[in-house]
Amino acid sequence: MNDHAFHRLYRHFQELPISMRVLFTGACLVLGLGYLFAMLYIFAAHSAADGKPGLSVDDIKITYSGSAETTQLESALQGPMSGMLPQKDLAAMLDWIRDGADKRSYTSSIEAIVERNCLSCHDGSNPHLSNLDGFENIQEVVAVDTGADLFTLVRVSHIHLFGLTFIFFIMGFIFSHAYVRPVWLKSLVIITPFLGVSVDVLGWYATKVYTQFAWVVLIAGAFNGLSFAIMWVVSMYQMWIYKVPEHVSGRHGGDPDATF
Repeated sequence: MNDHAFHRLYRHFQELPISMRVLFTGACLVLGLGYLFAMLYIFAAHSAADGKPGLSVDDIKITYSGSAETTQLESALQGPMSGMLPQKDLAAMLDWIRDGADKRSYTSSIEAIVERNCLSCHDGSNPHLSNLDGFENIQEVVAVDTGADLFTLVRVSHIHLFGLTFIFFIMGFIFSHAYVRPVWLKSLVIITPFLGVSVDVLGWYATKVYTQFAWVVLIAGAFNGLSFAIMWVVSMYQMWIYKVPEHVSGRHGGDPDATF
């Protein structure tokens, strides 16, 4: 490949108007902040599902496939809902579940904890959240944990696919103005998150059937994050700090058949 050959449509960041670079910079800053919070949410939502700190393959297995050793409510209380209750109330609810979740103990102590900490969201008014209003409803979530149900997976899948496609399209478009050689490496960085998102979402369903696919979900998510980080750092650096090679900054015209 000739490093001095460029597609006629290729423009490096520093060949673009400063207003466009400011636009790209603003988009990168907001997308970067959004991706950071998304990672924090994923960590908070899925970590400690196995009762241990940190995000692990076992957490992913339990999230999507469930666990014969825990109940839905116990998994939630140890995972995404762990910070929603005072530690004293959290410990009392976990002990109650592990002792058999009987109605007598529920009436004497657990009902008040649920009313105080849970019913503001889990009162049955939102069909996407578990209904914890009353012992009969709680009985449904103290059964053996079977993981995320199919309806939830489908609902989250289309949001995930549409949302991340827009994010990676914008980030990839910005990154396409970077000078990266070889070209196949640049193209690989751009396409990886699209493939990763597809594999990630399909991995959720596969994990329900065969738990070892949790590794696929974890690895795909890692590749998505790595690709985003590469595109973000390279783009921001080349927009404002990078010194463009002479054969890029001094070129005139270009070979219309050349790669960029």
